[in-house]
Amino acid sequence: MSKNPVFWAALAFLALLTVTNSFFIVDQREKAVLFQLGELKGKDYAPGLHMKTPFFQAVQRFDGRILTLDNQTENFLTVEKKNVEVDFYVKWRIADAAVYYRATGGQEIVASDRLSSILNRGLRDQFGSRTIQQAVADDRDAMVQEVEKDAASKVKDLGIAVVDIRIKSINLPKNVSESVYDRMRAERTGVAADLRARGAEDAEKIKAEADRTAQVTLANAYKQAETLKGLGDARAAEIYAKAYGQDAEFYSFYRTLNVYRESMGGNQNLMVLEPKGELFRYFKGAGSK
Repeated sequence: MSKNPVFWAALAFLALLTVTNSFFIVDQREKAVLFQLGELKGKDYAPGLHMKTPFFQAVQRFDGRILTLDNQTENFLTVEKKNVEVDFYVKWRIADAAVYYRATGGQEIVASDRLSSILNRGLRDQFGSRTIQQAVADDRDAMVQEVEKDAASKVKDLGIAVVDIRIKSINLPKNVSESVYDRMRAERTGVAADLRARGAEDAEKIKAEADRTAQVTLANAYKQAETLKGLGDARAAEIYAKAYGQDAEFYSFYRTLNVYRESMGGNQNLMVLEPKGELFRYFKGAGSK
C-alpha cells in the first residue's frame, strides 16, 4: 500500500466529498425536488436531513414561502365601455414542486408572468360584465371572489396555489370620473332629500300626537278640577248649613264679621250707608253688651 501523503490526502478528500454529497438538508422555508441524471426522482421533501446518491443525484430548491405578485396597473373596460385603471396584487405559493418545475422550469418570473395573465383575463371578464358603480362599490368583493375561484383551478397546472387576491385601487379617467361622481352625488342627494322628507313627516305626526295628548290631558285635568271644586263647594255648603242649624244667631254674626273684614279691611275703602241699616245691627248697643 502506498505511503505517499498526497495519495492519502486525495483519498480523504474524496471520502469527505462522497459523504457530503450523500446528504442534503431541506429548510422549512423551501421546496425541494431530486434529480438523477436529469430525471425527476423525488419531490416535496419534508424539512430536515435526507439522503441521496452522491454524484448521480442533485437537488434543486425553490422558495416555499408565500410570495407576492404586485401587478402593474391594468386598464379594463366595463359593460358601459368605460375605461378603469385597476391596481391589484396576489399572494401565491408553490403547491407541487414537481409540477411547478415542469411548468416553469423552476423560474419564479415565468410563474409570475403566467399567473398575471390568468388574473388579467379573469378581471377583464369580471369588469366587462359590470357597470362602474357595481365594480367600484356594490360588487367589488364578489368580483374578487369570482376571480380567485376561477384562478384556483387554472393555476393547478403551474403547481402553485393562490392564497389571496386584493384590489388596491380602481381609478377612473378624469372625463369618466367627473360624470360618475356627479351621478353618485345626485343619487345621494335624492336619498338625503327623501330621508329629510320622511323625517319631517314623522316629526309632524309626533308633534300632532303630542298636541292631542296635551289637549286631552288639560281637558281631563280641568274636568277633575271642576269636579273637586264642586265637591268642595257642596261640602262647604253642608258645613255652613250644619253651623246655621246649630246656632243661627252666631252664624249670622260670623257671616256679618266676614262682610266687615272683606269690605272694610283695606285702606282705600269708602262706604256711605245709613247707620240704621241691617248691616250695622251688631254695632247697636255694643257698649252695653
